[in-house]
Amino acid sequence: MRMQVTLEGEPDRESCYLRNIKEIDQVVRERCLGLNFNLHEVFDCLRDAWPGATLHSVTVCLTPFLCATQLASEFGMYTRLSQKFEFSASHRLHSASLSDEENRKCFGKCNNPHGHGHNYEVQVTLTGTPAASGLLVADMPRFERIVAEAVIDRFDHKHLNMEAPEFRDLIPSVENIARVIYRLLKPKLEAGATRLASVTVWETPKTWCEYSE
Repeated sequence: MRMQVTLEGEPDRESCYLRNIKEIDQVVRERCLGLNFNLHEVFDCLRDAWPGATLHSVTVCLTPFLCATQLASEFGMYTRLSQKFEFSASHRLHSASLSDEENRKCFGKCNNPHGHGHNYEVQVTLTGTPAASGLLVADMPRFERIVAEAVIDRFDHKHLNMEAPEFRDLIPSVENIARVIYRLLKPKLEAGATRLASVTVWETPKTWCEYSE
């Protein structure tokens, strides 16, 4: 299990640190390692740990693909659960409103007429009322089935421009892919007090987009 703690505030004028990373690590170990895991308790015990800085969020990665997050802005009301999925697809970045020369200048190699491929990672984040443990309780088999049917089966090993109706008249940029996936999933993932919070798509390890409404 891995924990991520995010602070926000003004950096110190002399060190230019918001906080020394060693200090953050030490405080988390001192305050949290002895606790029986409860996301609310972990967040609550860290809220005042760094005077002059504000605790923005705490994320606990339960597996390499499943994470739980408590945002300060939602503390006491909601918590978040994120699951990662994967699909492989090819696409071409090309705008019908631009000339061939303008397209090449804008998109470079990504304008290759034959397209190119990516191994996409998709993180789907739900939000809702947490259980006593601070974790969002979700029907995971249903959640995974919906994402598989609505997204993975639809786009995996497809040429998005040619085989996905959603991109027939829409450039399949990472921004548009994230938006399309969000809108495909949103009506299917409304269940009681649980709803879709965001969709994040990684096209490469350094190129990604998060979309929410």
